[in-house]
Amino acid sequence: MSSSGLHLGLSTLFIRKGLLSEENIANAISNSRKSKDSLVSTIIKSKYLSAREIAELCYEEYGTPLLDLNEFDTSNIAEELLNKKLIEKHKCLPLFKRGNRLYIATSDPTNINALEDFQFSLGLHAEAILVEDDKLQKILEVLSEDDISGLNLAGADEQALANIEIADTERKDELSSDSSDDAPIVIYINKILTDAIRKGASDLHFEPYEKRYRIRFRIDGILHEVSEPPVNLGGRISARLKVMSKLDIAERRVPQDGRIKMKLSRTKSIDFRVSTLPTIWGEKIVMRILDSSSAQLGIEKLGYEDDQRQLYEEMLAKPQGMILVTGPTGSGKTVSLYTGLNILNTEERNISTAEDPVEINLEGVNQVHINLKAGLTFASALRSFLRQDPDVVMVGEIRDLETAEIAIKAAQTGHLVLSTLHTNSAAETLTRLLNMGVPGYNIASSVNLIIAQRLARRLCPACKKPEDVPAAELLRLGFNQQNIDQGFTVYKPCGCDLCSGGYKGRVGIYEVMKITDEIARTIMESGNSLQIAQQAKSQGMRDLRQSGLLKVVHGVTSIAEVNRVTSFN
Repeated sequence: MSSSGLHLGLSTLFIRKGLLSEENIANAISNSRKSKDSLVSTIIKSKYLSAREIAELCYEEYGTPLLDLNEFDTSNIAEELLNKKLIEKHKCLPLFKRGNRLYIATSDPTNINALEDFQFSLGLHAEAILVEDDKLQKILEVLSEDDISGLNLAGADEQALANIEIADTERKDELSSDSSDDAPIVIYINKILTDAIRKGASDLHFEPYEKRYRIRFRIDGILHEVSEPPVNLGGRISARLKVMSKLDIAERRVPQDGRIKMKLSRTKSIDFRVSTLPTIWGEKIVMRILDSSSAQLGIEKLGYEDDQRQLYEEMLAKPQGMILVTGPTGSGKTVSLYTGLNILNTEERNISTAEDPVEINLEGVNQVHINLKAGLTFASALRSFLRQDPDVVMVGEIRDLETAEIAIKAAQTGHLVLSTLHTNSAAETLTRLLNMGVPGYNIASSVNLIIAQRLARRLCPACKKPEDVPAAELLRLGFNQQNIDQGFTVYKPCGCDLCSGGYKGRVGIYEVMKITDEIARTIMESGNSLQIAQQAKSQGMRDLRQSGLLKVVHGVTSIAEVNRVTSFN
């Protein structure tokens, strides 16, 4: 019996009861293997049966006790029972123990493997308690998102919020007098920060205006207003944030940059990058959440199509050359680069990075923070790297000719170089280097791969609904005739309690261009970006638009979202 929950007992039961055909079951098993969801979850998502129908059927058939998880307080689950590896593997949740018996919530009572694994791991006799799958998945999703499940923000326990530890940033001489007047501000700010983490925000905006003060979160790339405190508290809010960031409270005339390390539990801490900006009504403060777990994502989770991922991995395996990742700010370039570095980060390699700033710490990688005031530029850092026997070099951004020339020289002399540029497409990256003054023959001989990317919001799987789009309109939007002939379902966002406006999470859309001999020849002949792009497409490259539409075909995102993040001609 596999870990994805493909249990023959349930399949046989559904067929015997006449609820599903053998073809339905075969499709569900195939989809379950692909998505790594349980068979029960896959059947529910396919709209064959509801979670309640499956639970009641299993209760009648197997006599397993049935529990409504909405009536169970999961905050009382003992921490030693939460074996996250087994929970993720079997999609089950240990609830409590009585004597030597462990009771496990499951939507599939035939999953004997799960009971045996928990029994072996915890040394207790395991028994199943039947629950509705949708309610179980909600709880498991919260547990997998972070390690702060014990912090009840909905109840806003003031003492817990006030005592969240700000590691290495508290200055007691400045905070000693805030125990009375400023204690509510401390609690309020801590709640805003923890709310942002729980909601999956990437940035927080604290914005003063003449008659109002607003706080917004950027969630899945879109800003949402979340709070509007009294305008007269703006100064105290900015002062508190600046103290936490070790910035100069008295200086309000010039921008400042700082950092906060917020310790949420024994095992979970989050870094915030803080930037202040003087405006006519006070200081606007923007905080970027730097969650190191995003850098540990496997490449298979980033959204690359199979052929694109293989190309990226193939170029990462080369001992020398250059890989460039391009796109606007907030398009996920950093995560793509860090994912590549994680693949390369082995004992045999010496890896150095120059970043402005260092956003996420990577164990085993020598990371340098660029400091322009002290004269430490990308170019000077890169020169120093080349004197330190590097195997892999990552340059945060190629901004000028000097940096470009040193990076290309490194790529030509036995080093693998990773970097970024701000361009709109893979082909435009090459012409940008040409316009900087880099000779075409140097570009052609050093650049191996260019990845252009965007981030699109994922449709919420719980509430997305089919949308009827005529074939003629699909053709006009750019879908190819083969996809239309094969048939696929277009989904649209709806919105529910689990998502934000019908979307939850984001997925990468990529344009992956390998520098072939033909493209190298076009570069050396000073071809423009259109000619380079046409050559790449003739060799099978999908542009950003085509990659985005492929996500629509797979049911991952909507047409409206692809239109938002890619150009449509």
